[in-house]
Amino acid sequence: MKQPENVREIALLQPDYMGLIFYEQSPRFVASEVPEISSAIKKTGVFVDASLDFILKKVQSYKLKAIQLHGQETAEFCRKLWDNLKDDNVEVIKVFSVKGGFDFSKLKEYEEVVDFFLFDTKGKNKGGNGVTFDWEVLKNYPSSTPFFLSGGIGLEEIEEINELMTWFQKNGKENLLYAIDVNSRFEDEPGLKNVEKLQLFKDRFSNK
Repeated sequence: MKQPENVREIALLQPDYMGLIFYEQSPRFVASEVPEISSAIKKTGVFVDASLDFILKKVQSYKLKAIQLHGQETAEFCRKLWDNLKDDNVEVIKVFSVKGGFDFSKLKEYEEVVDFFLFDTKGKNKGGNGVTFDWEVLKNYPSSTPFFLSGGIGLEEIEEINELMTWFQKNGKENLLYAIDVNSRFEDEPGLKNVEKLQLFKDRFSNK
């Protein structure tokens, strides 16, 4: 999210999370104030290899309730961030990009210092590539840490998402696929979300 009026419009749809990108190389970079929205919506700051001090300042100034880390942040960095934010109940989400297979063993050192993982499609950009990855790899997910599913999700993927959720439920892992993260497939331009498309996604998904 980027434009104030668009933030207000999307907030009326009552998403659980709303992303604000603090990465200057992104076309969705937030360089201005963000209007007040319902406290039920978790404003999420998206960062790429930012310093601890930079992240903490944005948490304070934008009243962030979640942090999404899209860079090469180490488990030790996540631990420091976690220690600084845990008393304020700010969630830490570590992103991992997937292309082809995925080595799940790399998640192990992060499990005790993040609240969630997020799996996105590996591409030229740090998110917002508009392409899905092969979700079959997630059926081998070994961790107990819940995750966000991201990467090129649009209206056409609703049935496939439902099938994946059903698989996790049948295999006693219904609490692992925690949330669906949507972005570029619902944009009219970078940072400008299409309200009608998102409403349609919400309505169709809620009926599944």
